[in-house]
Amino acid sequence: MTTGYATGLRNAQLDAITTFAGNGAKLRIYDGSRPATGGTATNLLAEFTLGSPFASSASSGSLSPTLPSNVNASASGTATWFRIVKADGTTHVLDGSVGTSGADLNLNSTSISSGVAVSITSFSITRGNA
Repeated sequence: MTTGYATGLRNAQLDAITTFAGNGAKLRIYDGSRPATGGTATNLLAEFTLGSPFASSASSGSLSPTLPSNVNASASGTATWFRIVKADGTTHVLDGSVGTSGADLNLNSTSISSGVAVSITSFSITRGNA
């Protein structure tokens, strides 16, 4: 049997991410296989500075971080996963999937070219009852 959480509890768990990440957290886009949670990262393609606050309050078990402005890629590759770290640049917050549709973080394109703008089209973190 799976565990089911009340919506208020799921929202509180998600809001804890906003508190933990803090203001000015970094969102890093990588290529290659995603390592174990918090493990050694692969090739960094682009880095965004996230909003202050990180996100508005969670609703219906979903958290929608504030979308940052476009950045130019620092390397070329195929975006496959992301990591958020605190503003200190080292404290791990969370990792997730990257795609163009249906991923945790969706980009205008997963084909990243150095020096070319990278755009986030949608970003949500969901705490489900699966």
